[in-house]
Amino acid sequence: MGQQSYGYGYPAQPTQPQYLPPQPGGPGGGKKLSAQMQIIIAAAVAVVLIIGAGVWFAAARGDDSKPDDAKNTTEGADGGKGKDIGGGGKEKAPANTAAKVAFQLPQPKVTDVTNVSGSWVTDSTYVKTGVSSVVGYDLAKGTVKWTIPLPGQVCAASRHATKDNKTAIAFEATKRKPPRNYAACTEVGAIDLTTGKLLWTKSAKGTGDDKVRLTEVTLSGNTVAGGGTDGGAAFDLATGALRWKPDANAEGCYDMGYGGGEALVAARKCGEYGSQQVIIQTVNPATGAPLSSFKMPAGVEYASIVSTKPLVVAADVGDTAGDGSGISDFFVIDEKTGKLKAKITADADRFAARCGSTEVETCQHVTVGNGRLYLPTEEHEGSGEYGQTNEIVSFDLSTGKPTTDRADAGDRYTLYPLRMDGGNVIAYKKPPYDKGGQIVSIDGGTFKQTVLLENPSEESVRDAETGFSLDYAEILYTNGRLFMSETMISKPSTSSSSDPQYLVLSFTTG
Repeated sequence: MGQQSYGYGYPAQPTQPQYLPPQPGGPGGGKKLSAQMQIIIAAAVAVVLIIGAGVWFAAARGDDSKPDDAKNTTEGADGGKGKDIGGGGKEKAPANTAAKVAFQLPQPKVTDVTNVSGSWVTDSTYVKTGVSSVVGYDLAKGTVKWTIPLPGQVCAASRHATKDNKTAIAFEATKRKPPRNYAACTEVGAIDLTTGKLLWTKSAKGTGDDKVRLTEVTLSGNTVAGGGTDGGAAFDLATGALRWKPDANAEGCYDMGYGGGEALVAARKCGEYGSQQVIIQTVNPATGAPLSSFKMPAGVEYASIVSTKPLVVAADVGDTAGDGSGISDFFVIDEKTGKLKAKITADADRFAARCGSTEVETCQHVTVGNGRLYLPTEEHEGSGEYGQTNEIVSFDLSTGKPTTDRADAGDRYTLYPLRMDGGNVIAYKKPPYDKGGQIVSIDGGTFKQTVLLENPSEESVRDAETGFSLDYAEILYTNGRLFMSETMISKPSTSSSSDPQYLVLSFTTG
C-alpha cells in the first residue's frame, strides 16, 4: 500500500578548461608575426575567453533568457537520457489566487515545553497533535470533528500516511508530573485519520523489563517502525503485531531511527563509544532483513534520511557545517547494492536546508524528485535597495553536479521547497514585512513559477503568519488550502502574553 508524504550562494561552479589557440612564432612555430597581427590575435583570444566565460557563468547560474517552454533533461536519474521532466502535478492555480484566513486555532495552555509535532490532511479533515491527544478539524471551518485522547503526550509522528489515511504516532505512557515533567516515550499507535480512531497501542521490550524508548516513528507499506537510542521495533500496521526487532550483536549496533515512504531505510550506529560508525541499510519492511548496506564515512555521528527511493542521506561530516543545519554533504546511494552513486557537498554558507541533529527523518527545506535534489540558497542581498532574497537550485543525483535550474524568490521574498507534486516543486515563499506569503508551483522542466495561493497583507494576518518559525513549523499545502502549525509550544512569556499565539493557521483560496 502506497504512502503519501504530507513536509547566499550559488552551487559550486564547475571548472572548465580554457582553450588557447597555438601561437605562431612560439616554440615549434613558424615565422615571426608583425606587431599588428599579434594585436589582432590577442584581441580574438580575449573575445573567445569572454564569450566562454559568459556561457559558463550563465550555465552555472541558470540563464533567465531560457524560453519558458524549454525542457530540462537529465541522464540516468529519471530513467533514461533525454526524457522530459517536470509537469504532471495535481495542484492547479485557481481563477483567483488571493487567499483568506479559513480558521485559526489558539495554542493550548501548557506549563512546560510540549511537543505537538504531527499534522496530516485528508479530503475532509485537517488532523493535528494536541495536548495528550490527536484532534481532527473540519477542513474548511476548523471546528472539531473528533478527538483521540491519549494517556500521555505525542512525542513522534510519521510524516507518511497510507492511501486509505492510516498513519502512526509514538506517545508517552503516562501524563507528565511536576517538578520533573518527564515521561518515557514508549508507546506506538496507529490512527485512522478518516474515522478518528486509535486502532491499536503497542510497545516493545528493551533490556530487562524496560520498554524501548522511542524518538521517531515512520511508516512504509504496512510496517510501522520506531527507533531511538535504545533501539527500534517494527509493527504490523493493521494489527499492531510485533514484526521484528533489530538483533543485538557483538558490534554493539542499534537502530537510531528509520526513513519511510516508498522504502524502509534504517540508520544504524555500531561500535564502541568514541569509535562508532553509522551504517545506512535498506531493509525488508516485513522482516527487517538488510537488503543493502552503506558505511558512512568517518566523522559522521548521525545521519538523516532525505528520501528512501531514490536513497538520499544527509550528514554533517566531521562537524564541518558549523551552522547547526546538520548538513555538510548529501550522499546518493544505490538502494539495491549499497554503493555510493554521488556525493553532493552543500556548503552551509550557501544552502539553507536543515536536518535534526539526532533525528533520522526530520529534514526541512529540501525535496527530491526528477532525479534531482532541490535546495534553497541562503538569503542574500537582492537587486532592490533594501531586502533579502534567495533561490531554489538543484543537483543531478546521477552525477552530483549542479544543474542549470534556478528559481528566483524575487526581491524581499525567500523560497523554501516543501514537497514534490508530480514533476513540479511546491514551495513556500516567505514574504517581506508588508506582504503575505505565497505558495508557488515550480515546473521541474522549465523552472517557471506559478502562484497557487497568496496570503492577505493585512497587518494582523501578516503578524500571525510570520509568527511561525520556518525551521520549526509544519507547512502543508493541498488543493488550494495552506496549513501552518507549530511543532513545539511552551508557557507564554509575560512579554508576549498579549499577542495571539496560534497552534494552527489555515488559509484558503476557495
